[in-house]
Amino acid sequence: MKKQLILIFTILLLISCKDKNKTETKEQAVNVQQYTIEQFMDNEAVGGGSFSSDNSKLLISSNRSGIYNVYTVPTVGGEYTPITASDSTSYFAESFFPNDDRMLLSADGNGDEIDHIYLRDTTGVITDLTPEKGAKSQFYGWAQDKNTFYFGSNKRNPQFFDVYEMNTSDFKSTMVYQNNDGMNFSSISNDKNFIALAKSLNTNDSDLYVYNIKTKEKIKINENQSGNSAQDFSNDSSALYYTTDDGAEFSYLMKYDLNTKEKSTVLQKPWDISGAGFTDNGTYMVVYINNDGKNDIEVIDVASNKPIALPDFGDKSITSVGFSDDEKWMRMYVGGSNRPSDLYSYNFETKRRYQITNVLNDEIHAEDLVNAKVIRFKSFDGTEIPAIYYLPHQASKDSKVPAMVWVHGGPGGQSRQGFNSMIQYMVNHGYAVLAVNNRGSSGYGKTFYQMDDLNHGEKDLQDCVEGKNWLATQPEIDGDKIGIIGGSYGGYMTMAALTYTPEEFDVGVNLFGVTNWIRTLKSIPPYWESMRKSLYLELGDPFSADSVRLKRISPLFHTDKVTKPLIVLQGSQDPRVLQVESDEIVAGVRKNGVPVEYVLFDDEGHGFIKKENQIEAYSKVLEFLDKYLKKEDMPMDGEQKSTEIKVEKESK
Repeated sequence: MKKQLILIFTILLLISCKDKNKTETKEQAVNVQQYTIEQFMDNEAVGGGSFSSDNSKLLISSNRSGIYNVYTVPTVGGEYTPITASDSTSYFAESFFPNDDRMLLSADGNGDEIDHIYLRDTTGVITDLTPEKGAKSQFYGWAQDKNTFYFGSNKRNPQFFDVYEMNTSDFKSTMVYQNNDGMNFSSISNDKNFIALAKSLNTNDSDLYVYNIKTKEKIKINENQSGNSAQDFSNDSSALYYTTDDGAEFSYLMKYDLNTKEKSTVLQKPWDISGAGFTDNGTYMVVYINNDGKNDIEVIDVASNKPIALPDFGDKSITSVGFSDDEKWMRMYVGGSNRPSDLYSYNFETKRRYQITNVLNDEIHAEDLVNAKVIRFKSFDGTEIPAIYYLPHQASKDSKVPAMVWVHGGPGGQSRQGFNSMIQYMVNHGYAVLAVNNRGSSGYGKTFYQMDDLNHGEKDLQDCVEGKNWLATQPEIDGDKIGIIGGSYGGYMTMAALTYTPEEFDVGVNLFGVTNWIRTLKSIPPYWESMRKSLYLELGDPFSADSVRLKRISPLFHTDKVTKPLIVLQGSQDPRVLQVESDEIVAGVRKNGVPVEYVLFDDEGHGFIKKENQIEAYSKVLEFLDKYLKKEDMPMDGEQKSTEIKVEKESK
């Protein structure tokens, strides 16, 4: 299940090396223009891309206003038309209605993750379709008849999501499946007879079921304990397509015949098949492959069972595709690690493509940014650890630069070859970044994925230390100036590094990281109930004897060991890592007389989504690194001298 929770980001083609433990030595530095954080944050982030019923427009989300709002844009490119104009709550595009210009949107409360589904009608009025207080709703997609849509809601029971069908004529909903067993919805057949459900066993393995709506019968698909994920029902509702790693290291695509109960292998690759699905009429199947931290996409013609040719974008990659209902148009996101993804459209009849967005700030030149490289190094026990490496253009053996080890969230996440404004900002200002995919990261086989179970803050931390050691051997890196940075689980790893290996890293940047595993695992949101047992199996049960180990690996109880400068950033609305986690770690480390800076946002959750907050956060991180890692004397006015910043905004 953990693999399914990992968001897929924009990524770049793999750069392979004959010797994976070395990079080419740069003979001399290259001068580049340095950009401000305001310039980096003036890049636009765009998502979505639902086609209107007449294919004339796309429905998208964009943060061009400073937070996410919803817009329409012509399918052949042109000016944005605002659909929402919020200056506080972020709104996201879900879908055009299939037969008219009404729209479905979603929004939560400043990062509290309690999402609601909204209707935007043709007059511009926005109505909350799921107004139940405290209940979270998730859009699941349209029925084949286009008159209803499916959604999940935990309004009946905060712990579990039931499946509902909402009629678009009167917006009344009917429960399709009552979830009493902690199942997770995956897909529903076009004939409305079958639902694919998954039951989490641990963070890697889950049982897969087909539920018959008419008979209420539930049939288990997999025979052995393995990682299974439903992908889509066939267009004629005769088969379920799903991925499994049964008997293999990587997930492959299978077909289950609903009539004969027979199973057959459809597609297998040397990496995980991370997703698959059919277009509306079943002409094409889209397959996503997680190829060493980047997306490979195949669009397969179902009749011939052969991939179709996709538009060529040179050194940039197609990272996501979507189709119009009539399958005459395809939209694509295209980008690389040194360029955020732009939205394109492609007409299958005319073979023409159109660039819809140009999201890189015109003031920034892509050649000043850095392409990511995949490297590998050996850890303390010989395990090969993959990582994504960003080396500043201005670095050389005669002009060494400081470096940061970057740790992803998760714990089972994956650093990928996609554009990251914060990383590029740091690299542009002379910091190398090594994004370590320590043991326990997804995407490298289930054996590697399970290697951190019940030893977090131990072997996975040693992988990060070995990443630092690898950096120190690079001729362009100043081995005496290497820090560690991460968010969520990566924030935990930052604090674990400063606590349990206090002399290995020179500074730490903790972005909303876990510091007390006992409290965090006891206070997970109620709607994570279906994953609770799995999390406890991987991390430990805080209500059992595991609490002894959880306390031992929780940095909060060992702050007296921290000796290196620290900056902590946190959102007060975070439902996953509570504000108290950061409050207490800051207070504990300050008792040591260690420099600690604390930035707290009152209108953010688990991650910072508003541009003004991102500017504040990332600029404070760079100032901190310049002061304590580069050890530059920075002029600071009265506001900047403060080691604690609370960013409060008037409620709107």
